[in-house]
Amino acid sequence: MRPNRMKEKMLRGKPALGCSVMFPSAQVVEMLGYAGFDWVLIDCEHGSIGPADVEMMAMACDAAGITSIARPKTNAAADIQAVMDRGVLGVQVPHINTGEEARRAVAAVKFGPGAQRGLAVGTRPDRWGLGARLADFAEAANAQSLICVQLEHEIAISNIADLLAVEGIDVFFIGPSDLSQSMGFPGNPKAPTVARAIEAALAKIAAAGRIAGMPASIETLAQVKAGGCRYIYTHLPRLIGAGADAFLGQGREAG
Repeated sequence: MRPNRMKEKMLRGKPALGCSVMFPSAQVVEMLGYAGFDWVLIDCEHGSIGPADVEMMAMACDAAGITSIARPKTNAAADIQAVMDRGVLGVQVPHINTGEEARRAVAAVKFGPGAQRGLAVGTRPDRWGLGARLADFAEAANAQSLICVQLEHEIAISNIADLLAVEGIDVFFIGPSDLSQSMGFPGNPKAPTVARAIEAALAKIAAAGRIAGMPASIETLAQVKAGGCRYIYTHLPRLIGAGADAFLGQGREAG
Protein backbone atom coordinates (compact mmCIF):
# COMPACT_ATOMS: atom_id res chain seq x y z
CA MET A 1 0.00 0.00 0.00
CA ARG A 2 1.43 3.37 -1.00
CA PRO A 3 2.01 5.93 1.76
CA ASN A 4 -0.37 8.88 1.76
CA ARG A 5 2.16 11.70 1.69
CA MET A 6 -0.54 14.34 1.67
CA LYS A 7 -2.03 12.97 4.88
CA GLU A 8 1.41 12.80 6.47
CA LYS A 9 2.12 16.40 5.47
CA MET A 10 -1.07 17.74 7.04
CA LEU A 11 -0.44 15.80 10.25
CA ARG A 12 2.91 17.59 10.46
CA GLY A 13 1.00 20.88 10.44
CA LYS A 14 1.81 21.78 6.84
CA PRO A 15 -0.74 22.76 4.17
CA ALA A 16 -1.30 20.27 1.36
CA LEU A 17 -1.98 22.13 -1.90
CA GLY A 18 -4.05 20.50 -4.60
CA CYS A 19 -5.95 21.13 -7.80
CA SER A 20 -9.45 20.02 -8.80
CA VAL A 21 -9.91 18.40 -12.21
CA MET A 22 -13.45 17.86 -13.55
CA PHE A 23 -12.80 16.10 -16.86
CA PRO A 24 -10.98 12.88 -17.73
CA SER A 25 -7.26 13.50 -18.31
CA ALA A 26 -4.40 11.45 -16.95
CA GLN A 27 -2.09 13.84 -18.80
CA VAL A 28 -3.32 16.88 -16.87
CA VAL A 29 -2.92 14.98 -13.60
CA GLU A 30 0.63 14.09 -14.55
CA MET A 31 1.40 17.74 -15.39
CA LEU A 32 0.05 18.87 -12.03
CA GLY A 33 2.30 16.39 -10.30
CA TYR A 34 5.37 17.57 -12.15
CA ALA A 35 4.34 21.18 -11.47
CA GLY A 36 4.71 20.48 -7.74
CA PHE A 37 1.17 20.01 -6.42
CA ASP A 38 0.71 17.71 -3.42
CA TRP A 39 -2.54 16.18 -4.59
CA VAL A 40 -5.32 16.17 -7.16
CA LEU A 41 -9.07 16.17 -6.56
CA ILE A 42 -10.72 13.94 -9.16
CA ASP A 43 -14.21 15.45 -9.23
CA CYS A 44 -16.95 12.98 -10.16
CA GLU A 45 -19.72 15.08 -8.60
CA HIS A 46 -19.50 18.12 -10.87
CA GLY A 47 -17.45 16.74 -13.76
CA SER A 48 -17.65 14.19 -16.58
CA ILE A 49 -15.36 11.60 -14.98
CA GLY A 50 -16.41 7.96 -14.91
CA PRO A 51 -15.04 4.96 -12.98
CA ALA A 52 -12.50 3.93 -15.64
CA ASP A 53 -11.28 7.53 -15.86
CA VAL A 54 -10.79 7.64 -12.08
CA GLU A 55 -8.58 4.58 -12.32
CA MET A 56 -6.38 6.06 -15.06
CA MET A 57 -6.10 9.39 -13.25
CA ALA A 58 -5.19 7.63 -10.01
CA MET A 59 -2.48 5.75 -11.92
CA ALA A 60 -1.15 9.08 -13.21
CA CYS A 61 -1.05 10.40 -9.62
CA ASP A 62 0.95 7.36 -8.56
CA ALA A 63 3.37 7.77 -11.46
CA ALA A 64 3.90 11.48 -10.70
CA GLY A 65 4.25 10.89 -6.96
CA ILE A 66 1.20 12.83 -5.73
CA THR A 67 -1.92 11.85 -3.80
CA SER A 68 -5.20 11.05 -5.51
CA ILE A 69 -8.44 12.13 -3.81
CA ALA A 70 -11.82 11.58 -5.48
CA ARG A 71 -15.08 13.38 -4.90
CA PRO A 72 -17.78 10.74 -5.52
CA LYS A 73 -21.00 11.57 -7.33
CA THR A 74 -22.95 11.41 -4.07
CA ASN A 75 -22.36 10.49 -0.45
CA ALA A 76 -23.90 7.04 -1.00
CA ALA A 77 -21.74 4.12 0.14
CA ALA A 78 -21.83 2.56 -3.33
CA ASP A 79 -20.45 5.73 -4.95
CA ILE A 80 -17.72 6.02 -2.32
CA GLN A 81 -16.64 2.40 -2.74
CA ALA A 82 -16.67 2.77 -6.53
CA VAL A 83 -13.90 5.39 -6.42
CA MET A 84 -11.95 3.77 -3.59
CA ASP A 85 -11.79 0.52 -5.55
CA ARG A 86 -10.23 2.39 -8.47
CA GLY A 87 -7.18 3.06 -6.30
CA VAL A 88 -7.53 6.61 -4.99
CA LEU A 89 -6.07 7.27 -1.56
CA GLY A 90 -9.07 9.13 -0.21
CA VAL A 91 -12.43 10.74 -0.77
CA GLN A 92 -13.98 14.16 -0.36
CA VAL A 93 -17.57 13.24 0.42
CA PRO A 94 -20.20 15.85 -0.53
CA HIS A 95 -23.26 17.01 1.41
CA ILE A 96 -22.55 15.62 4.88
CA ASN A 97 -24.94 17.24 7.33
CA THR A 98 -25.16 15.00 10.41
CA GLY A 99 -23.00 12.82 12.58
CA GLU A 100 -24.81 9.74 11.30
CA GLU A 101 -24.07 10.65 7.69
CA ALA A 102 -20.42 11.17 8.62
CA ARG A 103 -20.26 7.75 10.29
CA ARG A 104 -21.73 6.16 7.16
CA ALA A 105 -19.02 7.84 5.08
CA VAL A 106 -16.31 6.40 7.34
CA ALA A 107 -17.88 2.94 7.11
CA ALA A 108 -17.86 3.19 3.31
CA VAL A 109 -14.08 3.78 3.25
CA LYS A 110 -12.67 1.67 6.08
CA PHE A 111 -12.57 -2.11 6.32
CA GLY A 112 -13.66 -4.03 9.41
CA PRO A 113 -16.70 -5.07 11.43
CA GLY A 114 -19.73 -3.01 10.55
CA ALA A 115 -18.08 -1.56 7.45
CA GLN A 116 -20.17 -0.87 4.38
CA ARG A 117 -17.14 -1.27 2.11
CA GLY A 118 -16.83 -4.70 0.56
CA LEU A 119 -13.45 -6.43 0.83
CA ALA A 120 -12.59 -8.16 -2.45
CA VAL A 121 -9.55 -9.96 -3.80
CA GLY A 122 -7.97 -8.60 -6.98
CA THR A 123 -8.80 -4.90 -6.84
CA ARG A 124 -6.32 -2.25 -7.94
CA PRO A 125 -5.67 -0.89 -4.41
CA ASP A 126 -4.66 -4.46 -3.45
CA ARG A 127 -2.25 -4.57 -6.40
CA TRP A 128 -4.76 -6.75 -8.23
CA GLY A 129 -4.36 -9.40 -5.54
CA LEU A 130 -0.66 -9.77 -6.34
CA GLY A 131 0.67 -7.89 -3.31
CA ALA A 132 0.50 -8.53 0.42
CA ARG A 133 -1.96 -10.77 2.22
CA LEU A 134 -5.51 -9.45 2.10
CA ALA A 135 -5.52 -8.90 5.87
CA ASP A 136 -2.33 -6.83 5.61
CA PHE A 137 -3.81 -4.81 2.75
CA ALA A 138 -6.95 -4.04 4.77
CA GLU A 139 -4.88 -2.83 7.72
CA ALA A 140 -2.64 -0.66 5.52
CA ALA A 141 -5.61 0.73 3.57
CA ASN A 142 -7.32 1.80 6.78
CA ALA A 143 -4.17 3.59 7.92
CA GLN A 144 -3.44 5.37 4.63
CA SER A 145 -6.93 6.28 3.37
CA LEU A 146 -8.10 9.85 3.90
CA ILE A 147 -11.68 10.88 4.58
CA CYS A 148 -12.75 14.46 4.02
CA VAL A 149 -16.37 15.43 4.63
CA GLN A 150 -17.92 18.50 3.07
CA LEU A 151 -19.93 20.82 5.28
CA GLU A 152 -21.81 22.85 2.71
CA HIS A 153 -25.27 23.43 4.16
CA GLU A 154 -26.47 25.60 7.00
CA ILE A 155 -27.69 22.51 8.86
CA ALA A 156 -24.17 21.05 8.75
CA ILE A 157 -22.77 24.18 10.37
CA SER A 158 -25.46 23.89 13.06
CA ASN A 159 -24.47 20.25 13.64
CA ILE A 160 -20.71 20.85 13.63
CA ALA A 161 -20.19 19.71 17.23
CA ASP A 162 -21.71 16.30 16.42
CA LEU A 163 -19.70 16.07 13.21
CA LEU A 164 -16.43 16.88 14.95
CA ALA A 165 -17.06 14.05 17.42
CA VAL A 166 -17.08 11.39 14.67
CA GLU A 167 -13.96 9.23 14.67
CA GLY A 168 -12.11 8.39 11.47
CA ILE A 169 -12.56 11.71 9.67
CA ASP A 170 -9.35 13.42 8.64
CA VAL A 171 -10.62 16.71 7.17
CA PHE A 172 -13.69 18.91 7.65
CA PHE A 173 -14.10 20.88 4.44
CA ILE A 174 -16.18 24.06 4.29
CA GLY A 175 -17.83 24.38 0.87
CA PRO A 176 -18.42 28.11 0.47
CA SER A 177 -20.43 28.00 -2.75
CA ASP A 178 -23.15 25.60 -1.60
CA LEU A 179 -23.09 27.09 1.89
CA SER A 180 -23.74 30.56 0.51
CA GLN A 181 -26.65 29.14 -1.49
CA SER A 182 -28.02 27.31 1.55
CA MET A 183 -27.94 30.53 3.56
CA GLY A 184 -29.74 32.58 0.91
CA PHE A 185 -26.76 34.26 -0.78
CA PRO A 186 -26.05 32.08 -3.84
CA GLY A 187 -22.49 32.51 -5.06
CA ASN A 188 -21.61 35.13 -2.45
CA PRO A 189 -19.60 33.54 0.38
CA LYS A 190 -18.40 37.03 1.34
CA ALA A 191 -21.90 38.01 2.44
CA PRO A 192 -21.51 38.93 6.13
CA THR A 193 -23.83 36.17 7.38
CA VAL A 194 -22.01 33.50 5.38
CA ALA A 195 -18.54 34.84 6.16
CA ARG A 196 -19.31 34.79 9.90
CA ALA A 197 -20.59 31.21 9.66
CA ILE A 198 -17.42 30.11 7.87
CA GLU A 199 -15.19 31.90 10.37
CA ALA A 200 -17.03 30.35 13.32
CA ALA A 201 -16.90 26.87 11.79
CA LEU A 202 -13.16 27.12 11.13
CA ALA A 203 -12.60 28.25 14.72
CA LYS A 204 -14.54 25.25 16.08
CA ILE A 205 -12.61 22.84 13.86
CA ALA A 206 -9.32 24.29 15.10
CA ALA A 207 -10.47 24.23 18.74
CA ALA A 208 -11.29 20.53 18.38
CA GLY A 209 -7.78 19.86 17.09
CA ARG A 210 -9.08 18.73 13.70
CA ILE A 211 -7.96 19.64 10.18
CA ALA A 212 -9.98 22.16 8.16
CA GLY A 213 -10.18 22.51 4.41
CA MET A 214 -11.39 25.06 1.88
CA PRO A 215 -10.90 25.92 -1.79
CA ALA A 216 -8.71 28.89 -2.65
CA SER A 217 -7.58 31.09 -5.50
CA ILE A 218 -4.36 33.05 -5.79
CA GLU A 219 -6.23 36.02 -4.32
CA THR A 220 -7.71 34.12 -1.33
CA LEU A 221 -4.94 31.63 -0.54
CA ALA A 222 -3.31 33.70 2.21
CA GLN A 223 -6.68 34.24 3.90
CA VAL A 224 -7.56 30.54 3.71
CA LYS A 225 -4.21 29.57 5.23
CA ALA A 226 -4.62 32.22 7.95
CA GLY A 227 -7.98 30.63 8.78
CA GLY A 228 -6.15 27.46 9.75
CA CYS A 229 -6.88 25.37 6.67
CA ARG A 230 -4.37 22.71 5.68
CA TYR A 231 -6.42 20.89 3.03
CA ILE A 232 -6.52 23.44 0.21
CA TYR A 233 -7.14 23.20 -3.50
CA THR A 234 -7.70 25.45 -6.44
CA HIS A 235 -9.52 24.73 -9.69
CA LEU A 236 -7.79 23.94 -12.98
CA PRO A 237 -9.66 26.66 -14.94
CA ARG A 238 -8.45 29.23 -12.39
CA LEU A 239 -4.85 28.18 -12.98
CA ILE A 240 -5.28 28.36 -16.74
CA GLY A 241 -7.10 31.68 -16.46
CA ALA A 242 -4.41 33.24 -14.27
CA GLY A 243 -1.68 32.12 -16.63
CA ALA A 244 -3.64 33.29 -19.67
CA ASP A 245 -4.31 36.70 -18.12
CA ALA A 246 -0.63 37.21 -17.35
CA PHE A 247 0.55 36.07 -20.79
CA LEU A 248 -2.09 37.86 -22.83
CA GLY A 249 -1.93 40.99 -20.72
CA GLN A 250 1.78 41.33 -21.30
CA GLY A 251 1.55 40.30 -24.94
CA ARG A 252 -1.16 42.80 -25.76
CA GLU A 253 0.38 45.77 -23.99
CA ALA A 254 0.38 48.87 -26.14
CA GLY A 255 3.60 49.48 -27.94
